[in-house]
Amino acid sequence: MKKFFINILTALLFVFPVLTAAPSYAVMNNGVWSNDLKNLFLKNQAIILAINIRSFNAVDKNKNDIIETDKGDIAGNFVNAVKRLNEISSYGVNTIHILPITPVGKIKAIGTAGSLYAISDFTRLNPELDDPTNDLSVEEEARNFIKECHRRNIRVIVDLPSCGSYDLFLAKPELFAKGADGQPVVPSDWTDVRLFKVTNADGSLNDALFNEYKKYIDMVQRLGADGIRADVATSKTPEFWNKLISYAKAKDSQFLFLAEASESWTEPVAHGAPFTPAYKLLESGFDGWYGSFFNFKDWKTADKFEKELNLVQNIIKDFDTKGTPKAVIGSFATHDELSPMVTGGFPFADMLIWLQATLPVNSYFVDGAQTGDTYQYKYANQKASKTYTDDDYYYVHNGKFDIFNFSRKPGGKNKELLDDFAVANKFKTLAFELLNKGDFCFLNTDNTDVFAYIIKYKYSSVLVVLNKNLNYTNNAVVGVKNLKKDDIVVPIEFGGQPKVENGKITFNLMPGEINVFMISKNLQAEMNKKKK
Repeated sequence: MKKFFINILTALLFVFPVLTAAPSYAVMNNGVWSNDLKNLFLKNQAIILAINIRSFNAVDKNKNDIIETDKGDIAGNFVNAVKRLNEISSYGVNTIHILPITPVGKIKAIGTAGSLYAISDFTRLNPELDDPTNDLSVEEEARNFIKECHRRNIRVIVDLPSCGSYDLFLAKPELFAKGADGQPVVPSDWTDVRLFKVTNADGSLNDALFNEYKKYIDMVQRLGADGIRADVATSKTPEFWNKLISYAKAKDSQFLFLAEASESWTEPVAHGAPFTPAYKLLESGFDGWYGSFFNFKDWKTADKFEKELNLVQNIIKDFDTKGTPKAVIGSFATHDELSPMVTGGFPFADMLIWLQATLPVNSYFVDGAQTGDTYQYKYANQKASKTYTDDDYYYVHNGKFDIFNFSRKPGGKNKELLDDFAVANKFKTLAFELLNKGDFCFLNTDNTDVFAYIIKYKYSSVLVVLNKNLNYTNNAVVGVKNLKKDDIVVPIEFGGQPKVENGKITFNLMPGEINVFMISKNLQAEMNKKKK
């Protein structure tokens, strides 16, 4: 498959004047960072990589996929994590989403390290993320890691767990909801956590819980982070979020709040638990949400894709009208989803990269996806010789990012995918004005397997055509209104040269292939016609 690399994109600046670097609002003045994450996010320019500090730069010397420090392996921590920042910055990543960094429960746990989301303390960082070779506290190391991110123009979002561990329940039962039997409520099938009590019997907020969340905000902002990703945000009431978000933004108006919420979610995580739909969460002060793009893998025809984009855009327009702008992330493959390489191999993984580079969304990836990691671990679901919890099995969701054990550094070996990751992120940055201000429109094709859309701005457009069928080659004719045969059509990502005619382009697409083109009106030809 033919590729156009970053130097070609830079050369396009001379052909397409709408290609220009996105404005940066961030300021590093004498070592002091000025947060700009909200502005970046609302303009769909955040390119987010989700990471797990305890595996981010772990060293697995014997290559058995599990980190055994007693055998010379090195677990990921805030100090060695800094060593990867230049690498991810070079690929165009400008925002990191750090999965939970608080201490995790050890009782009734899942996995040998415990789930990252089984929080046992709102006021401390996980001591297991400390580098034992220096005298700094883990808080000092975390603060330095965030400073090093900022030095590279990388923003930092920190995860906020939605439920508490059994350990925390034993220590502070007043924080938790109880069932008719007097026992703490197990949400969904998450057996290692218990549901928080958000409101009292009279409908008032549970101040004990709210104060714990405030302490968490205080800690995260002391560390210098730029925003929060709220895990299962639907499980808290609008009043809870409104008060917490107002509290955080009173200190930093650019402090981002991203809700893990989808328009397709309609059920609470447990019987009797609160449920706040995505729209209400946005009304409560969240700046963005997930959307339902994780369903893209199941959409066989373009109408469902178009419906989701239209729904998202209508929600955004509603809030724009109210003067409270919102934005969404490209939640195609979060840590809760299968690796794109497992779902559809290289073509599907590559497709998701280019979709996020060209859709009106903030790009979102999980560490390892950029190189094709399948998240298949050698130790998966085997009995462990050593554990740090009361669970002695390496609990793993097959094909998903590991959040339960001390596992190897994420990463595959697909250099072609990594090259595309860097090029697509660069393109998203250069095409900022076109993608942010252009008119988005789905196009008709004569093949239901082939999806197509175009974004037009001034005299330039981005055309995206993809074969959603991962098994069969497809031919398709895509109608492009007002397209002239002598217009300038420059391929950014393509497998074979399409046939360009007046008003249409004909494609031959391999299984899962995605094509991206820049189109510009041939203004000189138009002028010559007028002279005649």
